[in-house]
Amino acid sequence: MKRYFLVSIILLSIFYTSCIPYKDTLYLQNKSTATDSLQVIVEQQKPYRVQINDILNVRIKVTDQDNVQIFNPIGIGNLNASGSERAYFDGFTVDLHGNIRIPELGEMNVLGYTTTEIEKLITDKLLEDQFKETANIFVTVKLTGLRYTTYGEIGKGMQTIYQERVNIFEAIANAGDITDTGDKTDVLIVRQYPQGQKIHHIDLTDLNVMNSPYYYVQPNDMIYVKPVKQKSWGTGTNALQNISSIATILSLVTTSILLFQRI
Repeated sequence: MKRYFLVSIILLSIFYTSCIPYKDTLYLQNKSTATDSLQVIVEQQKPYRVQINDILNVRIKVTDQDNVQIFNPIGIGNLNASGSERAYFDGFTVDLHGNIRIPELGEMNVLGYTTTEIEKLITDKLLEDQFKETANIFVTVKLTGLRYTTYGEIGKGMQTIYQERVNIFEAIANAGDITDTGDKTDVLIVRQYPQGQKIHHIDLTDLNVMNSPYYYVQPNDMIYVKPVKQKSWGTGTNALQNISSIATILSLVTTSILLFQRI
């Protein structure tokens, strides 16, 4: 009888420790204040500054649009391309020196500039070399989609979203969400900087993640979701899966005990 009691205690311990806690599966929990309180979240996002290998979409409009055809090369590289491929052929890639090369204007250094600052650079250059104020120059510069990479316990691969602003939850949803065995409490973001790469940690189960400077995804980010420790144990992720496993183990243990008692 004592043996059965001991086995039951061991199995119950395995049951409670092998399940993934419910609180670790929920996003945006209010961990610091009462659940019925009103909390104002102030989102933090600094203007993105262009990096090497970014692809910029530059469009120039003037009163006489025929005069700027050379600045707006649409579909010259591959007329059958679409999406990110089309952006690659039509856009201006920032080279290793931080320059883009625009027809007639030549090379312009844009490394570390925001798109608004680049618009002003191009406008000033056009007024200096090509047009007068009466041409009513209007320049738009945009990133050709926000590209990032996901791997680990999430849909894997290079993702592209055609928006100027994407938060971490939108990026994860676009990749197919985090699996049941993914650790939402410590998601790693590998971010590019002029001096190299840095790794940042964010907790997606905490509501305060919206205050994080890494809440918004930047181009070329890598998002890595680690597995929870329960995955390496090979146990189930929920109670039903563990009950099935424990029932199998209990049956095996009971059979073994009966066999030993007969010996």
